[in-house]
Amino acid sequence: MIVIGLTGGIASGKSTVAGMLEGFGAQIIDADRLGHRVYEPGTTGFQKVVNAFGHDLVSKDGTIDRRLLGGKVFGAPDQMDRLTDIVWPEIRKLAAAEITDLKKKHRDSVIVLEAAVLLEAGWEDLVDEIWVVTVKITTAAERLIARNGLNEEQAMARISSQMSTKERLEHADVKIDNSESLDDLKRRVVRHWKQLEKRIAAPAAKR
Repeated sequence: MIVIGLTGGIASGKSTVAGMLEGFGAQIIDADRLGHRVYEPGTTGFQKVVNAFGHDLVSKDGTIDRRLLGGKVFGAPDQMDRLTDIVWPEIRKLAAAEITDLKKKHRDSVIVLEAAVLLEAGWEDLVDEIWVVTVKITTAAERLIARNGLNEEQAMARISSQMSTKERLEHADVKIDNSESLDDLKRRVVRHWKQLEKRIAAPAAKR
């Protein structure tokens, strides 16, 4: 049993790679999905966020108004840090629980924790290997402009607000470049998957 931490910058193609790995039989844990669970009414995360940022965040249906929350934290680094100090530990708890559960249910499967903030949040100890998906900054900007309807300045602002590719690669066990075509990306992922299978098989052969 091995747990891969799959990360990369915005518009790098993490989800595409995760989908390919799932096709090979990996069990995927999506940290973004877990993040949404943190804000659900009745959870510890919900209560902590409301207490920290105000009960005006709670809309008529009892859920947190994410747009209103965003207005309170975006462009305010100290407030963003305050929010991530609440949310990241809660996501970590959910991720750790899912990893434990999947290890029981799928003893021979590879588990992939897909998390954009894996390194920023300090979750390296949850995984056995770190796979980093990279892309040229210009390519990432083009994808953001096309996908999110941003202008070039907005796209570059989002990219520059994150950990740099160089910093991520310092932690990488596996590097996957996604600056070219989808076929090129798939060939790279297939190659890394086959190498992973060899790494998994080697200790087993010694027993």
